[in-house]
Amino acid sequence: MKKARRQKKGGRTLKIASIVVLAILLVGAYLLFAPMAHGSKRTYIFIDDDDTADSVYQKVSEKSSGHAAWTFRKLGAISGYGSNIHTGRYEIGNGGALASFRRIRNGLQAPVNLTINSVRTVDRLAADISKKMMFSKQELLQILQNRDSCAKYGYSPETIIAMFIPNTYDLYWNISPSKFMERMHKESKRFWTFERRQKADAAKLSPNQVMTLASIVDEETANTEEMPKIAGMYINRLRIDMPLQADPTVKYANKQFEARRIYNSMLKVDNPYNTYKYKGLPPGPIRVPSVAAIDAVLNHTHHDYLYMCAKEDFSGTHNFARTYEEHQQNAARYAKALNERGIK
Repeated sequence: MKKARRQKKGGRTLKIASIVVLAILLVGAYLLFAPMAHGSKRTYIFIDDDDTADSVYQKVSEKSSGHAAWTFRKLGAISGYGSNIHTGRYEIGNGGALASFRRIRNGLQAPVNLTINSVRTVDRLAADISKKMMFSKQELLQILQNRDSCAKYGYSPETIIAMFIPNTYDLYWNISPSKFMERMHKESKRFWTFERRQKADAAKLSPNQVMTLASIVDEETANTEEMPKIAGMYINRLRIDMPLQADPTVKYANKQFEARRIYNSMLKVDNPYNTYKYKGLPPGPIRVPSVAAIDAVLNHTHHDYLYMCAKEDFSGTHNFARTYEEHQQNAARYAKALNERGIK
């Protein structure tokens, strides 16, 4: 009888112990594997060069539920995380504290989707890029504006903007400025396929010259269907050694990008980008050209137009002319439309 009671008591003890162990395992599993981010939404933390373990814990805490942040801190203390901090952009998602901690401890970053847009200046380009990356605008500008640094990639400060092809790229947030430039150089070489280079050769233009002309075409119109026709007109001028007389280059030379009219005082500015004063293409692109404009130059329309003027209906398209007399008539109609609208 006593033996039966002892067995029964032992069975209850074992059952309680099993329940306790199961509860501990469930709590442990919850702490380690329950969704870490608030609302189980994917979010990110950025770890800088000057971060310490405590500052990383604080960043994690701001993005995480309380139990997950506590677990993350304990994992850090156990593993000696403070002596092995990796900079970067890391996901805090629904994978739990253990998965998030392993990513951060091992430096397994979440890439940044960096979009290179068709912007007008190197300064704006550097500003846009640095907003998404760890390095600063000034750090990137030091490379873009340095002649020796640009020469490493076969460019100059005047042409370096031609190396950037508008697209979206996956990059690690903590990439160095020099590694970033190497990546952009690689992407540029990938863009300039054998076929594109053949077309550039046929137009008697180098890739940099194609990019420069494309930047002018981009400034002339947002109408992609008209771009090849505009490119063809400028190529006609280049072939007969006629000044390009491209209004966008005058705006660039005068730093009056939004000007609606070009005045004689603007034409007189002594600047190598002023294609009314200097023949040929300007020293470099006047913006990061769009892929549409680049391909418009490479696939330019073959015609005999030498002149163009914005249409008086303000449609964003142009009237083309073969002779200067015909062009003057088109220009007069456009000037009249500007005056009627009070546009100066």
